[in-house]
Amino acid sequence: MTFELRRVQRLGGASLLLLGAAATAALAQDKPAATELPAIDVTAPSPIQRRAVVPSRAPSRVARAAPARQRERAAEPAPAPTSPAAPQQGVLPIVTNQFATVTVVPNEEIRREGGGQLGDLLFSKPGITGSSFAPGASSRPVIRGLDVNRVGIVENGTNSGGASDLGEDHFVPIDTLATNQVEVVRGPAALRYGSTSIGGVVSATNNRIPDAVPTCAAPFQSYGMPTKAPLATAETSPCVTAETRSAFSTVDRGVESGVLLDTGGGNYAFHADVYGRNTTDYNIPSYPYLFDQTRTITNGRQPNSAARSDGASIGGSYFFHGGYIGAAITQNDSLYHIPGIDGADHDTRIDGHQTKINVKGEYRPDAAAIDTVRFWAGATDYRHNEIGLADPTDPTSDGVRQTFTNKEQEIRTEVQLMPFNARFAEVTTAFGVQVGHQELTAPSPDNPGTLFNGLWDPNNSTRVAGYAFNEFKFTEATRAQIAGRIEHVELHGTMPNFPADFLPDGTPQAGIPRNPSFTPKSGSIGLLQDLPGGMVGSITAQYVERAPKAAELFSRGAHDATSTFDIGNPNLSIETAKSVEMGLRKAAGPLRFEATVYYTHFNNFIFRRLTGLTCDDDFASCGTPGAELLQAVYSQRDANFRGGEFQSQLDVGAFHGGIWGIENQLDVVRATFTDGTNVPRIPPLRMGGGVFWRDDNWLLRVNLLHAFPQNNVAAIAETPTPGYNLLKAEISYKTTLGPNPFGAREMMAGITGNNLLNESIRNSVSYTKDQVLMPGIGVRAFANFKF
Repeated sequence: MTFELRRVQRLGGASLLLLGAAATAALAQDKPAATELPAIDVTAPSPIQRRAVVPSRAPSRVARAAPARQRERAAEPAPAPTSPAAPQQGVLPIVTNQFATVTVVPNEEIRREGGGQLGDLLFSKPGITGSSFAPGASSRPVIRGLDVNRVGIVENGTNSGGASDLGEDHFVPIDTLATNQVEVVRGPAALRYGSTSIGGVVSATNNRIPDAVPTCAAPFQSYGMPTKAPLATAETSPCVTAETRSAFSTVDRGVESGVLLDTGGGNYAFHADVYGRNTTDYNIPSYPYLFDQTRTITNGRQPNSAARSDGASIGGSYFFHGGYIGAAITQNDSLYHIPGIDGADHDTRIDGHQTKINVKGEYRPDAAAIDTVRFWAGATDYRHNEIGLADPTDPTSDGVRQTFTNKEQEIRTEVQLMPFNARFAEVTTAFGVQVGHQELTAPSPDNPGTLFNGLWDPNNSTRVAGYAFNEFKFTEATRAQIAGRIEHVELHGTMPNFPADFLPDGTPQAGIPRNPSFTPKSGSIGLLQDLPGGMVGSITAQYVERAPKAAELFSRGAHDATSTFDIGNPNLSIETAKSVEMGLRKAAGPLRFEATVYYTHFNNFIFRRLTGLTCDDDFASCGTPGAELLQAVYSQRDANFRGGEFQSQLDVGAFHGGIWGIENQLDVVRATFTDGTNVPRIPPLRMGGGVFWRDDNWLLRVNLLHAFPQNNVAAIAETPTPGYNLLKAEISYKTTLGPNPFGAREMMAGITGNNLLNESIRNSVSYTKDQVLMPGIGVRAFANFKF
């Protein structure tokens, strides 16, 4: 991988001088005291649960829950964790006991950063960005240049539902206001969730299904001040804890607020939360439309970019000897506008609603062979209407232009066996079964009563899979993993209607029902090795097969919100990815870092190819001059992806009772087809860094991320993207308050500034980047109270 020096020199000179001065100071300082790292429980990567190697004073939930045969098993549920002195904020969390890179965004960082969508929250993380079709309202994570059908999104272990993988304009029905932690899992561990997670899995967790009973010193005393008592008993005092999360942002006049409530006693625990956010059209630095200078933009705002969302959930768990079972019901609602020329002209909006029921549980039997049995189940009922004007000159023509529905059910069960001594290694095995069913519709009011109505209406799919993970502990310093997955996928839908002039032989092909089935098989092998200096090295190899999804096979018409005319290919075959990844990480000490390089070869890579033609509402219109929709055809070609990520944090020395230091990051992905042409919509090379200061209460940080121009674009219908500098700064204060039966026991508040240089930022992975700018300069003030 070669980086041209002249490109690096384009990074702002001031930032380079700042980093250079900091590095020089680092050499002159004495070694700082050991850093208190935050407690990070990583729950998503593997069915073989172990505590992540991120030291802290706080006990790990995973460690508490893990059954130890050397001690007596508790007959009652474990209490909620005690509250030691809070670890310092702003410490880079590095996970070293996984076989591939895991990016963790802990609760405090989520509270500081905000972001209405997971893509917004993860936008600047190494190797990750967001689709940002509608910034703040619709942005799906993009991992190493891979998105939608190659990136899984789960909440508390089950699929998030929704329709965000069916269109870039669709929102992800997981709100950061109700999220406690986000983990981005890459590599072999993604096999746990399915072959549609080649790029990785984004896992959001919260306490909607409690896995511990909160305890108090006495009935209704201290209101959520946990004790350091031993394991809870049936006489556990009732306890109530509450948390408020609120913020205001200037760039979009946004207001957000959430309330979370946890209570329990004896063998029961309950959770409830409610949240909401509201934003207006956001400010932008300059004129947004790159190729149309005729439109009037008022108030310096991105037209048609306002959004509103809200949601609520209630759940509870019952704890019994050796385990628990719990359930939650969640409602997500969102009404947001679609920016861009077509969206603004037609006042396009999406009105989405999701009702989701989740169940999960864990049982640790008194058995010689079985360690833990876990299960997850979920059912989603999702619907959204795409609303807009049929005639831009007639406001009375407002109506539903397209409807998407998704009824989805999933169940996953895992069994982790007790480790056994195989002489050459201690072996731990876990295996699981996953079953899912999905019914999708996308009816259109333009063709009522027709047999094949809508974008791909209707279709359904069924997936049945089994997987196994085996970990080998050769020594304390050397571990290996072998994992495999096999699944069977059956799809039922209708192939597109192809007119005579669309096919090479000139024969028209009417839409007929199709029932393809696939049996993708996947496997991986990895090695984890402790190295001198507290470092850990890893190398993994993967072979992953992915079955085409319904939208790729059966799409056959106009998708108004994305301004595309989608054409599926019912003859698509299984996509295969062969990957190698190497990593080096260090989690403890004044210097913390992780570095990763990877290479992936795809056979039959499925992608959405823009042909350069435009269409209106049917095939006959394709190629007509002045048509509004870009024709997009699902196609297959072999492709190569290679790249790497790096991030580090160095505690330079003591300053005014705290620690100051420097941090930096770098990520790059290069994706080409085997003939050397470019895969479309790939993120650019990015690099950046900054300085920070923190103590037990305060965190101050300034960070500059520079994205280089993206000129490696597809030959047809994709334009280059200019580079940008994203300057951010934040200051936050966190403290524990004195015991008060009616007041807060903990507070965190602060101010975050984003895009402080007010740069015109276009996101190269967005379909609407030539019409939609990212938000301009803005300040976000937030406050979080725990009671």
